[in-house]
Amino acid sequence: MRKAFAGLAALLLVVIVVQFFLAASGAFDSAPLDEAFRPHRALGFGTVLLAVVLTVVAALAKMPGRIIGLSGLVAGLGILQPVIAVIARAFGDSGDTTAAGQLVFGLHAVNGLAMAIVVHSIFRQSRELAATPPTTRAGVGSPAAGSAAGPARSAS
Repeated sequence: MRKAFAGLAALLLVVIVVQFFLAASGAFDSAPLDEAFRPHRALGFGTVLLAVVLTVVAALAKMPGRIIGLSGLVAGLGILQPVIAVIARAFGDSGDTTAAGQLVFGLHAVNGLAMAIVVHSIFRQSRELAATPPTTRAGVGSPAAGSAAGPARSAS
């Protein structure tokens, strides 16, 4: 299950990289903005769904709490993405872009970068956990676990 989680984290990382590509492609497209950013927007909703699935799988796979929490953070950051876009558009509701709207919309890219960094961390940590043999993960069943208390003493 941990290997499947690592694979899912890798998939999410690839999807986020594709998101950046689609955003750049939409920015340089000559089509109207709604049409140019349609693929980016559609994959964005898929990204949030994949982040929620990642969080559920992390819990089911009994991953460490920090990985479950980071997975939830990615889902939360993904939900924040369209909120940032709506707030940025609110600054220019007359159809013109404003400096304030552009600054707020810049947070959309920064938030996406934060998502990529967190998912990369999740992927790296989950890959290490998946590669660790089960007997040494928590020290259970390893020879060193019993020797920490010292040699057994007989009651005489």
